[in-house]
Amino acid sequence: MKIKPITVKLILLNFLEFAVWGAYLTSLGRYLGNIGLGPQIKWFFAMQGIVSIFMPTLMGIVADRKIEAQKVLSLCHGFAGLFMLGAGFYCMKAGGAVAFAPLFTLYSLSVAFFMPTIAIANSVAYNALTREGLDPVEAFPPIRVFGTIGFICSMLLTNFLKIDGVAMQDSYTQLLSSGILSLVLCAYALTMPACPVNKNAGKQSFVDAFGLKAFTLFKDRQFAVFFIFSMLLGSALQITNGYANTFLGSFASDPALKDTFAVKNSNALIAISQASETLCILLIPFCMKKFGIKKVMLIAMFAWVFRFGFFGLGNPAMPGVLLFILSCIVYGVAFDFFNISGSLYVEQNTTTDIRSSAQGVFMLMTNGLGATVGTLAAGAVVEAVGVFQDPAKWPTAWYIFAGYSLVVAILFMIMFKDPQKQKAA
Repeated sequence: MKIKPITVKLILLNFLEFAVWGAYLTSLGRYLGNIGLGPQIKWFFAMQGIVSIFMPTLMGIVADRKIEAQKVLSLCHGFAGLFMLGAGFYCMKAGGAVAFAPLFTLYSLSVAFFMPTIAIANSVAYNALTREGLDPVEAFPPIRVFGTIGFICSMLLTNFLKIDGVAMQDSYTQLLSSGILSLVLCAYALTMPACPVNKNAGKQSFVDAFGLKAFTLFKDRQFAVFFIFSMLLGSALQITNGYANTFLGSFASDPALKDTFAVKNSNALIAISQASETLCILLIPFCMKKFGIKKVMLIAMFAWVFRFGFFGLGNPAMPGVLLFILSCIVYGVAFDFFNISGSLYVEQNTTTDIRSSAQGVFMLMTNGLGATVGTLAAGAVVEAVGVFQDPAKWPTAWYIFAGYSLVVAILFMIMFKDPQKQKAA
C-alpha cells in the first residue's frame, strides 16, 4: 500500500511532539530527588495540570478563531523550548545549589506553552488527514504510534546516555534535551497544511466572540458525563509519571536489590509502558468499532486498577519484577484507550467551528483539572502513608490508587450511556 506524503509528515510531527515530553517526564522526579527537591516533586507535576486548566482551551480558541493551528503549534513550541533551555542552563550554572523558585518558574513557563500542543497537534493531524480524504479514526492511530516511539527514544536516551560520566536521568541535561527538541518542532510545525480559521464577521454573542462555544457541550448530558469522568480518570494520569521512578529508586536502600536492573535503569523499565502504547494504539480502530466508546473507556479504567495493583505487589527481584513488567504492559491500554479514544470521540461528535476548542476542553478536564487534583492528592497520600520515612509502605499507596480507579470504573459503567445504543434507539 502506498503511503501518502502527508502520512510521513504527520509521523515525524508526532515523533517530535512526544520526544519533547519523554526527555524529562518520567525522570524529572529522580533528578529533583538528587538535588534535594524531593518534597517538591508533586508541585512540578501538578503544574502540568494547573496550566492545562486554561492554556489548552485558550490556545484552542486562538487556533479556531484567530491564527491557523499549525502556526499556534509552532509558536507554543518556540516559547516552551526557550523556557526549558533556560531551566536547564540555570541548573547547570547553579550546580549543587539549585533553588526551587527559579527552576520552578522557568519550568512552569515552559510547560504552560507545551501542554496545549498535544491537543493542537491532534487538530493539525485531523485537519491534514481530512484534507487528503482519509478517515481520522482509521488513519490517525497508526500515525500516533510514532509519537509513542518518539517518547520511548527520548526516555532511553535519557536513561543510557551519560554526559561527563553522569546519566541524563540524574542530571539537568534532560531539560536541555527537551528544549532543543521543542525548538526543532517549532520550525517543523510551519510545514504542516494550513488549518481553517473561523473569523466570522458581523454581530456575535459573547460566547461566540471569545470562542467559548465548546463549553456549551456541558449542556448535553452525555458530554457532561463524559467530561466529568475524563477528569476523574485524568487524576490517575500523572501518578506513575511523578512517583514510579522515585518508587523504584527507593529499593536502592536494600543492599540485596540496589544493583537490580529495575533500580539502576528504572527509566528503561518504565519505557516498557510506552512500548505497550505502540501496540495498543493500533488496536483502537478495531476496539472503537467493535465495542464502542463506553466499553473502550471501561477497559482503560480497569487497566488503571491493574497498573497500580501490580506496582503494589511487585519488587525488583525475580519473580516480583515480572509484576512491574505487567504493570507497564497494561499501561498501554490504560493510557491509550482513554486518551486517544476520548480525543476521537470529541472529534466525531463536535462541529468544525469548535473542534480545536473542544479538544482543549477535553485536555482541560484530563491533563488540567484531573491531573492537578490527582497529583496533589497522590502527593498527600504518599506523605500520609509515610513512604519517604519507610519505603516498605509504598504498596499501601499503590493499593489506594488502585481502589480509587476501581470506584471510578464502576460509577462510569452505571452513569455513561453507550452512544451506539442511543443512536440505534
